[in-house]
Amino acid sequence: QVQLVESGGRLVQAGDSLSLSCVASGLTFSSSAMGWFRQAPGKEREFVGLIRRLGIPVYGDSVKGRGTISRDNFKNTVYLQMNSLKPEDTAVYYCATTGTAYGGNKQADYSYWGQGTQVTVSS
Repeated sequence: QVQLVESGGRLVQAGDSLSLSCVASGLTFSSSAMGWFRQAPGKEREFVGLIRRLGIPVYGDSVKGRGTISRDNFKNTVYLQMNSLKPEDTAVYYCATTGTAYGGNKQADYSYWGQGTQVTVSS
């Protein structure tokens, strides 16, 4: 079955940078779009961005200009690099996939989710 395992979340200071990773298994990774979402306490899950199978990224408004999504098809891994972190970036970050080339900006677009990794940004 499809498994997604995120890592890299930790406590950082405002202004720091952070890189998250998500290792995928049980799917043809190179053919799959991969998405990143985040959920802050008391808020709905929010689209962060996605990367299409050919490596073209699409970013949500929350990290546009501060985030970079990349992928390594040899390692079945997708990355989210975030710069200039703010306290409002504090959230659990999830990667997700449909296991297909399709990827959208809504939770309902995705069938498979990781367990999430906590990012906390202190001011």
